[in-house]
Amino acid sequence: QVQLVESGGGLVQPGGSLRLSCAASGRTFSVYAVGWFRQAPGKEREFVAGISWKGGSTDYADSVKGRFTISRDNAKHTVYLQMNSLKPEDTAVYYCIAGDSLLRVTTTRPDDSWGQGTQVTVTS
Repeated sequence: QVQLVESGGGLVQPGGSLRLSCAASGRTFSVYAVGWFRQAPGKEREFVAGISWKGGSTDYADSVKGRFTISRDNAKHTVYLQMNSLKPEDTAVYYCIAGDSLLRVTTTRPDDSWGQGTQVTVTS
């Protein structure tokens, strides 16, 4: 089973950029699709972006299309989320999750296991 650790969050002004990383342990990482989710205080966890195991297919939430880009480097066992033109409403804890298909990592299930995530705060 692959273990994931999120990093790269921080405090940024509106319009700024951050790059999040989702680092995986385990040799089988390259066969998993990976999704990014976020959860703001008082809100449910929501899908942000996903990428297939080869990186050829991606999916984005409407709220981040054109601003966020998901990519992966299987040699480094890492998936990235480049976030540009950040808005205050992007403030949340960001999590990544692995699954056996792109479709699978665009939704959550009650038995999903989540890491600690990385905090992104967008404020002036």
